[in-house]
Amino acid sequence: MKIAFYSPLKSPNHPVPSGDRLMARLLMAALARAGHQVEIASELRAFLPDASVDAMEVRSAADAERARLSALWRERGGREGGAPDVWFCYHPYYKAPDLIGPSLAREFNLGYVTAEASYSARRNTGLWAKMQQDVLETVRQASVNICFTQRDLDGLAAAAPGARLAVLPPFIDPALFRDRQPMPEPGRLITVAMMRSGDKMDSYVMLADALSRLTHLPWQLSVVGDGPRAAEVRSLFSGFDKDRILWHGEQPAAVIADLLSRSALYVWPGCGEAYGLAYLEAQAAGLPVVAQEIAGVPEVVVHGRTGLLTPPGDIDAYAQAIERLLTDDGNRMALARAARPFACEHRSLGQASARLGTILDEYLKRARHDG
Repeated sequence: MKIAFYSPLKSPNHPVPSGDRLMARLLMAALARAGHQVEIASELRAFLPDASVDAMEVRSAADAERARLSALWRERGGREGGAPDVWFCYHPYYKAPDLIGPSLAREFNLGYVTAEASYSARRNTGLWAKMQQDVLETVRQASVNICFTQRDLDGLAAAAPGARLAVLPPFIDPALFRDRQPMPEPGRLITVAMMRSGDKMDSYVMLADALSRLTHLPWQLSVVGDGPRAAEVRSLFSGFDKDRILWHGEQPAAVIADLLSRSALYVWPGCGEAYGLAYLEAQAAGLPVVAQEIAGVPEVVVHGRTGLLTPPGDIDAYAQAIERLLTDDGNRMALARAARPFACEHRSLGQASARLGTILDEYLKRARHDG
């Protein structure tokens, strides 16, 4: 099928790396691997970070994009030759709804698919309340809504009864990590995360606090990442001996894979994480994970099998879990042995491509039959 791919929050071509950009690229790769022809339909970023802002500018830009695509497809030959078969929207939510695809899908009788759509009743305030209605209309219209986590599936099922839902577990392309033999250095901890406000900053605060309780142990932390709160993040760790913390800044994927392969333990609390592809990458490199049992983290880390998950907000428990794996190498190695095949096999691009192909075949055929 010809698939028009759109990510209203952040285009797959966006210059700033993030989990959203990576997952958008992974979905496109999985669709192509399943035999589909995938093209980015629009680069428009329909992101409204503040519930009190005026959305008219974004809506006007979306109207223009919609008109542009409609004219382009008709010029190319209409439904048979110009329009795609499917509009695939990644991650519509209250800050970034799809303001383009639903009307085009109706106009050209396209299949309409969402992936990682989410709804949260507590966000029904100001402008976001309207945006949430846009998301719900999108979800109800969709031939299928592909959910990565049980939390998102439950939220959509409650908010839009009767919506067509399917599950695709979070996944990665493990090639870079699988190609490197793990050679963990004793006591080497690592985390890979952007340095920005909100949940990311909360996780850095918690990590620094937890590690401050473990200075009696020999460890060294590699920090990979950068962002607008970099100075504040560095200040959080300023009380440690300078040789304890290694600051690597933003790095390309190959360098991150090298750093992971030489580390022994991946530490990131995961405050508010939707799921966290970095956890899967760490496990693919052969690292057990220490994180909180919070939000979507349990979807990508199996407690007691590929890592340790601690109660949300319990810094003592989090520090103790890190200490446990720093002082019990047998336990750490057992988790590491299970982590690598979990990420490289069960959460691989190949597995996801096959599952995605099955979902599209089932639901789009059903939609055509029902229509």
